[in-house]
Amino acid sequence: MADNLRPESLQRITTPELAKAFIDEQISALHSQIGAKKVLLALSGGVDSSVVAALLIRAVGEQLTCVHVNHGLLRKGESEQVIQVFKNQLGANLIYVDAVDRFLDKLAGVSDPEQKRKIIGKEFIDVFAEEARKLDGIEFLAQGTIYPDILESVGVKAHHNVGGLPADLQFELVEPVKFLYKDEVRVVGIALGLPESMVYRQPFPGPGLGVRCVGAITRDRLEAVRESDAILREEFAAAGLQGKVWQYFTVVPSFTSTGIKDGKRTDDWMVIIRAVNSIDATSATIEELPYPLLYKIRDRILSEVAGVNRVLYDLSPKPIATIEYE
Repeated sequence: MADNLRPESLQRITTPELAKAFIDEQISALHSQIGAKKVLLALSGGVDSSVVAALLIRAVGEQLTCVHVNHGLLRKGESEQVIQVFKNQLGANLIYVDAVDRFLDKLAGVSDPEQKRKIIGKEFIDVFAEEARKLDGIEFLAQGTIYPDILESVGVKAHHNVGGLPADLQFELVEPVKFLYKDEVRVVGIALGLPESMVYRQPFPGPGLGVRCVGAITRDRLEAVRESDAILREEFAAAGLQGKVWQYFTVVPSFTSTGIKDGKRTDDWMVIIRAVNSIDATSATIEELPYPLLYKIRDRILSEVAGVNRVLYDLSPKPIATIEYE
C-alpha cells in the first residue's frame, strides 16, 4: 500500500466506539514509533493540532512539548482557551510565545494578500524554529495532517507552516490522524475529552484574522475585526445557530465612510458580516438570517466596537465570490 493511501481496513469513524478503538490503536502505534524519545508539536488551537496534542498526551505524556504561538491574528479568547485546556486541564508541557508585536510590525503597511500570507507563514516558521532550537533531544515533529491535506498538497500541512523548517530541524514526522477526514477528527476529539467549542470550531484560515482585516493591517482595525467577530459568534450561539451555519465571521475593509454620532460627522470603518453554508468549501450559499437577529448584531457592533459606523450583510454566494475576502 502506498504511504499516502487510506487503508481499506480503516472504517469511517462515526461513533464513540469506533473513535475509542482508533485512539487505542494510535496510542499503541505512537508508543512503537516514538519509544522514550521526545516530540514537538505546533499547537495552534485548531481542531487538527488539538486532537493530535490530546492523542500524544495520552500516549507519551511529558515526552511531548507543545508550542503555541500567539501572532495576534487569532480570534478573541483562543490563546486563553489553548492554555486552559492543554496546560491547566490536560497538564501538557506547553510553551506559550507572545509574538504579537513581532508579527504586526512585519505586516505594517503590507496590503497585498499574498505578501501578507507569506510574511505570516515565514514568521511562524522562524518563531517555531527558534523555540525548537532551545529544546534538547527532540527527534520527532508531530503535525495535524489529515487526509484531505495529503490528497490536496502531497502530504505537506501547509497551513500549519511547519513544512519549511530549516535543514538542521528536519525531525521525523508523527501524523496520527493523517488518514482521517475532518468529521472523523472531530469524533475522535470528543472521545478524547476536548471541549465541543474547540472540536467543532469553524473553519479558520491559516493567516487568521489577517485576511479578514482587508488591506494593510492596523492594530485598531484588527481589534475591530476581533471584537465584532466575538459579538457575531455570541449572538449566533444565543440564537441557536452555532453548529447549524457552516461558517460565519466579520470583515473590516481598510476604507472608511461618513457617519453621524452625537450630532457630529464621523469617518469610520464598516463591518461586513459573512455567513455561509457549504459542504466542502468549493461552493457556498448564503444563510438567510432573520432581521431581528441582524438588528441585534448591528446594534451591538455599532455601540461596542470602536471606530465603526456601518454594518453590512454580504449576500454573495460562491461562486462568484469566494468565502474569504483575501
